[in-house]
Amino acid sequence: MLCCLAMGSAWASSGFFSLGNEPEFLDPADVFTLEHLQQQGDEYVVQGHVADRYYVYRHSLKLVDALDNDVDLALPAGAPKHDEFFGDTEIYTGNAARLRFPATAPGPLTLHWQGCAEEGICYPPQAIQISAAAASPVGEDQAAAQRLAALGPVAGTLLFFGFGLLLAFTPCTLPMIPIVSTMVVGSQAKPRRAFVLSSSYVLAMAGTYAAVGVAAGLAGANLQATLQSPWLLGAFAALFLILASSLFGLFELRLPSALMNRLQAAGPARSGGSVTAAAALGFLSALLVGPCMTAPLAGALLYIGQTGSAVQGGLALFALGLGMGLPLLAIAVFGARVLPRPGAWMDRVRVAFGYVMVGMAVMMLTRFLTGPMSLLLWGAWILLVAVGLVAWAQAVAARQRLAWALRSAAVFVGLWSVLMLVGAASGGNAILQPLAHLRGAPAAATATAQVSYVQAKSVADVDARLSEGAARGQWTLIDFYADWCVSCHVIERNVFGDPAVAARLARMHIVRPDVTRNDATDKELLKHWGVMGPPTLILVGPDGTERRDLRVVGEIGAREFQDRLDAAGVS
Repeated sequence: MLCCLAMGSAWASSGFFSLGNEPEFLDPADVFTLEHLQQQGDEYVVQGHVADRYYVYRHSLKLVDALDNDVDLALPAGAPKHDEFFGDTEIYTGNAARLRFPATAPGPLTLHWQGCAEEGICYPPQAIQISAAAASPVGEDQAAAQRLAALGPVAGTLLFFGFGLLLAFTPCTLPMIPIVSTMVVGSQAKPRRAFVLSSSYVLAMAGTYAAVGVAAGLAGANLQATLQSPWLLGAFAALFLILASSLFGLFELRLPSALMNRLQAAGPARSGGSVTAAAALGFLSALLVGPCMTAPLAGALLYIGQTGSAVQGGLALFALGLGMGLPLLAIAVFGARVLPRPGAWMDRVRVAFGYVMVGMAVMMLTRFLTGPMSLLLWGAWILLVAVGLVAWAQAVAARQRLAWALRSAAVFVGLWSVLMLVGAASGGNAILQPLAHLRGAPAAATATAQVSYVQAKSVADVDARLSEGAARGQWTLIDFYADWCVSCHVIERNVFGDPAVAARLARMHIVRPDVTRNDATDKELLKHWGVMGPPTLILVGPDGTERRDLRVVGEIGAREFQDRLDAAGVS
């Protein structure tokens, strides 16, 4: 009643209903407006704007759900004001009203508010509808989680099957192509047998992929640490070198692994290879691509972490694996039909696959070795390719045009390998510019030295660092890091070590939470920000709002990272 009397008195004294030359007042919908929702970890954040020469009472802000139940609403302190009717109170003007509430709040939500104009009128209580559907663009991983949550089990599974088809054409599945082709084509399996072998491979790979993904989602970063361990990556590198040796003819192996050979010997003798061995290869392939943090995988794990539904998450990941394996299945089955009969070309294919295997071994090792050592290994591999081209030219000497083309390619590749080896010996680390570091002062090292990391441990630490960045009007990059995270070191070397990127990072506030120990504080921080594990890069603007659609999950290139900075408007 007191509030109504106050508004009636104010409206009457202002002559709101008079026809005189009085100031025009804004419609209530234009007095207090809200931006699009932003999600930060487990909270929604929405920025409120109060029109000039108007104010909103802090105590009047109330958020309720569809059943009219109160929703926890975190509000900043307002400006003190002595009001004739409310006494000492707090108000918001301009952009002071920044609202936070749990992301789990069931929508649609209604925000109640009341405010006045400085000229004298007050508005009756107002309401604004807030819907999570109006949230600003989300990241790829979050979008995948939202789609899985919004769809039923069948539709969600089909969606992730489509994601798998897209992933089949990414570098994550590159190691599988020579493995499956060698298994089917190299064993001279008939079409029906080729289908059985490749199906066993794909089903085992998809099942393992789902099991590992669900375990990672439920266990957190501990399993991820194991999958990114240098020991495991080194073991895979050794396996690829063994496979390459057999393909180069150093020893004969019906299937490219001593373990697979024993499994085949234990099973019934079948023409065209062993189903058990093919399934074991699928299991190993799934472990190989497990650490590859793609958006669909991260989205499924995010969904598992938020809902605890390992069943639906597991189905999604199994469908993801099937989608990734379908093109491999087609290559195996139709490749066996359309390729010519075994002959001299098979030897060249085996050798070519051997080079691919060596390259995959190098790629595994360079994920945790230093830059110069990685350049040395790549230089040695390219020199090996040059030698292979020379040998191929000699084998086809009768075909002069092809032989000269191969020799010319061998000369170019060999010269480049020498440059890479010289660059590695002198401390270089760039494959495309192996001698760039010899041009005076090392520009990359100088730029990298300008990047300073601010350590943070807890949620409160990160919030404090964000406040520091906001006070200076800087963008903040939150870099979730762990010592065991191989991809973190790759990003630090190839992205943050890029001179152009480092120059832009030097003008930003770089916060690096170290979650190596994965203790209770680390888990709380990861849960607060909705992070499945490192590497994850989060861009937060000077206003304290994360650009969720630009979040980086997994590895990224220097150019792609700069594109995200450009999209955010970071200078």
